[in-house]
Amino acid sequence: MVLENIVLHRDAGQNRSQAIQSALRELTVPLIGSTITPIVVFLPLISTTGVTGSFFRALAVTMTVSLFTSLLLALTWTPTLSLYLVRRKDTAGASAPSSAGGPDVAALLAAEEAHLSGFFGRIVNFYARTMQAVLKRPWVLAASSAVIVVLSIVCYLSLGSGLLPEMDEGGFILDYDTPPGSSLAETDRILQHIEKILHSVPEVENTSRRTGLQLGLAAVTEANKGDFTVRLKRDRSRAIDEIISDVRAQVEQTEPATKIEFIQVLQDMIGDLTSAPEPIVIKLFAQDAKLLGDTAPQVADAIGKVQIGKAHPVVDILNGIENTTSGPAVTYQVNPAVAARAGFTPEEIALDAAAILGGEPAATPVILNDRAYTIRVRFPEQSRSSLDRMSNTLVTSSTGRTATLGSLATLITEPGQTEIRRENLQRVVQVTARLEGADLGSGIAAVQKAVNDLHLPASIRVEYGGLYQEQQKSFHDLVMVLFLALLLLFIVLLFEFRTFSAPSAILASALLSTFGGLLALLVTRTTFNVASFMGMIMVIGIVAKNGILLLDAEHNFRRLGFSAEDAMIQAGRRRLRPIAMTALATIAGMLPLAFAIGAGSQMLQPLAITVVGGILSSMVLSLIFTPAIHFYLQPKKSAEA
Repeated sequence: MVLENIVLHRDAGQNRSQAIQSALRELTVPLIGSTITPIVVFLPLISTTGVTGSFFRALAVTMTVSLFTSLLLALTWTPTLSLYLVRRKDTAGASAPSSAGGPDVAALLAAEEAHLSGFFGRIVNFYARTMQAVLKRPWVLAASSAVIVVLSIVCYLSLGSGLLPEMDEGGFILDYDTPPGSSLAETDRILQHIEKILHSVPEVENTSRRTGLQLGLAAVTEANKGDFTVRLKRDRSRAIDEIISDVRAQVEQTEPATKIEFIQVLQDMIGDLTSAPEPIVIKLFAQDAKLLGDTAPQVADAIGKVQIGKAHPVVDILNGIENTTSGPAVTYQVNPAVAARAGFTPEEIALDAAAILGGEPAATPVILNDRAYTIRVRFPEQSRSSLDRMSNTLVTSSTGRTATLGSLATLITEPGQTEIRRENLQRVVQVTARLEGADLGSGIAAVQKAVNDLHLPASIRVEYGGLYQEQQKSFHDLVMVLFLALLLLFIVLLFEFRTFSAPSAILASALLSTFGGLLALLVTRTTFNVASFMGMIMVIGIVAKNGILLLDAEHNFRRLGFSAEDAMIQAGRRRLRPIAMTALATIAGMLPLAFAIGAGSQMLQPLAITVVGGILSSMVLSLIFTPAIHFYLQPKKSAEA
């Protein structure tokens, strides 16, 4: 923009040094203002927490520093290079510099007309005629604004919604729960079979398995739980969703007793670390444990029948009962009378049983390299290979008497127990599921309808958590960021223009420009998520920058004696080229992301699509709506001055 203004002043008859001084004198104030506006848009984002803050705080800091750096370079480095690289160009009709050291108005207009030739000149002339028509017919402006608002609402309601952008990470996690109480040998057999299924898929490159362990901070992971990490080949014909559907069908057909879930790697990490691993989490609160136990399977069956179009998008359903049931337990009930006659105390029997299973720490640690290591002493391996051997193990009391463990205690087998989970001291059962082939917003809406149709008892309170809850929190945070950004923008613009009409006009056109972003998301069938929302906020900052440059030029023409209408039209003609240049440059920079070119680009693809659509619409709205709204909002006396 600085370079374009330098070239204009050069073509108006000034030498390079004078052109640089005139261009900087004209652009320094609006450049500072147009740099501060996108920065204040990013400032509220720095304090945002949760998933939104984690993903976009670094973006906000980077953009802020880069914008300040670009302003410094535009005011110093660019003019310095222009002094040596921009050559003098004689323009027909250009006037000589005035005695004040700057070109007169006629020379600038003549240089501007010389630049507006060919196709671009026809665009500028069409723009001037359009502005004249809009300024004479205020109802056109009002009707167009109303239509844009209505279309924006329609586009937003037609979009799917989600938390994070959908992307192919090149791998996925297969979480599994084998039946409660499964022996380690049986669990290993099932998992080896699942592993064979995975390796039979041609797109799978390698796998790794964890048993009795998980990534999250949840608590103890039982021995029948764990996950597979599956890495896919880069060169493959099928998308990751198709591969997951294929593996799911094979596992459910051959190992129906094993509960499985599928999720991509990054989403699994975010889910585990935020304790909300599933998109669908239906929390059922009640004090009656039996009522919860009966209701949770009904809810799971109901959401499994949810249909959107011809598809059943709710998959990997866990009813919160089967997947939280522990294996059967074995209790040795000590008979005090029998133990006393045999010369044993209950404490000695418990100590011996613990020594058989896990061992007991020795009284004296072993010292190696000045470090103490605790040694656990336990019975031989064969003593704990089965319950019969454990019961027949001979133990010795402190008095020297001996007896078998089975003769001192009665063996009691107890069935598996359901975990008791509480949230805010209230008993809760969580029904969880995932979505396949549907966005989060549509899927949750269909699930909520299915649960409402069950007409659950009034004693059960239903809440929806998981990624849906995280999405609602993130959207709420971004709405607050948007509100604060608009407030800060208005304050900055108010200080710069010292009138309410200019900030109102700039922010109005900036908000209307978001229509282009929503339309771009709808056309590309992209969901509205935190990245899309961030793109909307960026569009507002970029469009506000264009508005500052435009109205600053209008103010300069008014000082030169132009009428309000002519000043608006001349300002648009003057700033159309630099605004178009910067807009096209921004779009060109965003296109690789918009087309998802490069590794990891799908994460920011919705942001790029939103920015491209918003900037395309802003090229019309900021050049027509901003000056027109400013024209109608000005006091009558000022407009007629």
